[in-house]
Order: sequence, then C-alpha cells, then structure tokens
Amino acid sequence: MVIGIGSGLVSALKGSVPGMRAFPAMSGPGVEVPSTQADVWCWIRGTDRGQITHLGRSVTAQLSPAFERSRLVDGFKFDVSREIGRDLSGYEDGTENPSGDDAVEAAITQGAGAGIDGSSFVGVQKWVHDLDHFQSLSGDDRDNIFGRHMSDNEEFDEAPESAHVKRTAQESFDPEAFVVRRSMPWSDETGEGLVFVSFGKSLDAFEAQLRRMTGQEDGIIDGLFRFTRPVSGSYFWCPPVTDGQLDLTALGL
Repeated sequence: MVIGIGSGLVSALKGSVPGMRAFPAMSGPGVEVPSTQADVWCWIRGTDRGQITHLGRSVTAQLSPAFERSRLVDGFKFDVSREIGRDLSGYEDGTENPSGDDAVEAAITQGAGAGIDGSSFVGVQKWVHDLDHFQSLSGDDRDNIFGRHMSDNEEFDEAPESAHVKRTAQESFDPEAFVVRRSMPWSDETGEGLVFVSFGKSLDAFEAQLRRMTGQEDGIIDGLFRFTRPVSGSYFWCPPVTDGQLDLTALGL
C-alpha cells in the first residue's frame, strides 16, 4: 500500500514539506483540468481483489473518525502478458519510464534532509475516455494522437506537434521533466478510462508536462484531449519509510 498526504493535512498538522502544494486547476483552448485536492490518498495494490477489498475497508474504518472517503477507483492491468501494460485505447502506457537508478533519481527525493529524503511526490488524476469516439477514428488518426504506431509502439517523426509523445518528451524540458508513471485503467458502470499516477522527486516535472499538454507554452493542445478528459486531480506527498513504518517527522509526528 502507498500512502500520500495532501497539502491541506500537512498545513493542519503544521508540518514542513518543501515544495508541497495543492493541485492547480488549468485550462486551455477547449480543455479543462480540474483540481479536486484531497487530504489522504491510499493506493492498495495486489492480485487478490478480495484481500484488496478487506484491506480497503480496514483503512477506511481506521481513518473514518477524522476523514470521509470521497473517491474510490478500482484499477486493473490490461494485457498483463506484456512487460508494459496498455491503456484501454490499446496503446502501451509508460514506455518512456526511466528504470533502475534513473527511476530512483526521478522519483525519490534525495539530499533534502532527514524526514524528507526517501519520500516522493505524486500527481493523481482520473481520466474518462470516450472510447466510442476513439474507435471511430482511423488508425492513422489514432497513431497521430499518441505519436506512436500501435502495431510496434515505435515513435514516428511525421507525427503532428500535438502528439502526446511530443507534448511530454521528458528530455525536451528545461530542466528535464522525468517522472515515473504507474497508471492503471479503470472501468465501472459510469464509464472507463485511466487513473494517471506520476511519482517525482518534486511536483515540478509533472506540472511542467501538464502545462504543456494544456497549451500554456504555445497554444498547442495535447492530442489526448481528442478522446479523453480529466475529472479529478490531486497532489500528495508520500513519506519515507523507516524500519517498515512511515517516517512522519516532517509532520511533527
């Protein structure tokens, strides 16, 4: 289980987490990115949905004297036969993730002092797909949205500037905006989409990518908005772990 703490709770506890802030609402030509900041985020992972359900109930019961659960999303992996999972669009998700030491460098805070080192900052959004519209598009149109060919997952130079891979090329930012993504599809009676989860040593890299996606730099909107939209957005700080326990000294606990 991963635990994240929102900026409101950090402030209420009079804690000190440099760089922590609320998720910013953004807008661009024809697109809206909402802020639905929460105080606590619990991400329970596993292969047995029954165990996940019981652990979720336990967490909710333990927190219920002080907190009210506002959102519950049941995510899953799509096409587990692949090393990298797929979004419900059929395209691989997280292809450009750093790995090994590079992933640690991108996702884990270091050199900030006791109580902060070993922690991570995370951006979490729920995106709702319009798969009927997406599936009505030609194969070329779909590839142009992502900037990759679905057939082999390879990028292609002739993709438009709105292609997702060009909007979010992590090395193209100054400073570079590397993050570690752990997104998962979701589906229920209301629809389907992607829970976007991005871990970083700060919130800056994710925010830089989101600003470019919404056209803040040059007015070009990310092609993803042609078939999907975010309906939630929160930032959280995931404390370091010492001897199997959360290190909450930065919060004065």
